[in-house]
Amino acid sequence: MKTQTSANYSHLLSDSYHSVSSMMSTVANSTTQLLKSTIKRIPTPSTPYQLRTIDIEVADDTILPISVIGQGPPVIMFHAYGMDAREFLPFILPLANKYTLYLPHLRGFGAAQSIRLTQFDFVRQYADDVDKIIAHICQHHRIQSLPVAAISMGALVMWAYFERYGDVKVSRYLNIDQSPVIHNQPDWQGGLFGTRQQEVFSIFQEIIDITAPYADVESFTHLPFALKRRATDIERLFSLLSVNRTRSKAIIQVLTHQNDHKLVFYDHSTWNHKRQCLQAYLQLPYDFRAAIDKVSIPVVNLIGGRSKLYDPKWQQKVTQMLPNATEIILPHSGHAVPLDEPVGFYRVLKAFLSGQISH
Repeated sequence: MKTQTSANYSHLLSDSYHSVSSMMSTVANSTTQLLKSTIKRIPTPSTPYQLRTIDIEVADDTILPISVIGQGPPVIMFHAYGMDAREFLPFILPLANKYTLYLPHLRGFGAAQSIRLTQFDFVRQYADDVDKIIAHICQHHRIQSLPVAAISMGALVMWAYFERYGDVKVSRYLNIDQSPVIHNQPDWQGGLFGTRQQEVFSIFQEIIDITAPYADVESFTHLPFALKRRATDIERLFSLLSVNRTRSKAIIQVLTHQNDHKLVFYDHSTWNHKRQCLQAYLQLPYDFRAAIDKVSIPVVNLIGGRSKLYDPKWQQKVTQMLPNATEIILPHSGHAVPLDEPVGFYRVLKAFLSGQISH
């Protein structure tokens, strides 16, 4: 089994980035220009706003940091696995003169990376935290409900939230490339990685198994070098599978490359938390289709037309199951919509917040 897994790992990693490796020397010099060109196409706010951090008490008396910017009606955006919530900033700064944008940092990530999980089922623990966050912001602004946007893992957490708490405190919802089901089932083949689920899950199980003896090691720098190399390679694999465009793959290659010297001293502060989350993904039967019956609010289902994480055809079935949903497909985008289609993502977000997208 281990030999087969290693073969799959090599095959997948090669498939994911071999096509761009020959151009990496050129891309290393042009990545900054690509990013600057994209950013120029997103307008800048007419009034400057300062990013601030507030603390909100959630379940088990934990205090979570929330990044806040802007002025106006409140909006909440929930981040993806491994993402810092502040990575939304390039897309929301142009909207800061119209909305107060709340960016929660979920336990273990971003500004909350030192806050540990207290439950193995991290998705439902996050959902309980989300309930407290939404209630606090609604009370602060003296409103009954507010818009929420969420991507990937954050969107999975929202499906768990809807299952447990309903939609009464959410006025409308932007779901970004996320199915309510993780594991494929006889009646649902649209789980994570679709038809390649068993192959990719085997790779992830390998990294869970080989890092298990080091679960109590706090610093990534103290792990054996070979293990660090395998862990970072698999992490890069996941990132590459999340995008479709060649430029996005090239950017990931540049940003995640660690030569041997750098890897020796690389302080991967979230490695153990990400490992815990990954283990839950593999072991727990996350299926939140029951939540769909509790969601009657307007939903915009934003789909990456080339998503390798969640088959777009199965994501479209989610739209059909919802009573008040609008579907938007960005045909050239993979799962990581903001990276593959930054301008398209901004336009959808802006239209969603302004209520211009209707069923």
